[in-house]
Amino acid sequence: LVSQVAQLRKENQQILTSINITMQQYLSVEVENSVLRAQVGELSHRLESLNEIVDVLNATIVAGFGAATTSSTFVEPINNNNNNSFFNPLNMGYLNHPIMTSADILQY
Repeated sequence: LVSQVAQLRKENQQILTSINITMQQYLSVEVENSVLRAQVGELSHRLESLNEIVDVLNATIVAGFGAATTSSTFVEPINNNNNNSFFNPLNMGYLNHPIMTSADILQY
């Protein structure tokens, strides 16, 4: 009887250890899921904002070039005279310059 009690206590301890490890893993996964849910929310909001920007740009392009245009998206630029220089991303280098602060601004 004493040996059976010892064996059962040993098995109970192993089960408790297993439960504790499983609980730690569960909590770890739950934290990761929480972070991923937050990222999904942020990315969904960013996507909505970008879609709104594209819609505004598409409306501006259609209004700016008249009804004779055939472009359906901003990504597909309207080009009535085969001049792509305005929509060419390589010609928008001025947008990629870093903003530099003056040393005078940082003095208090």
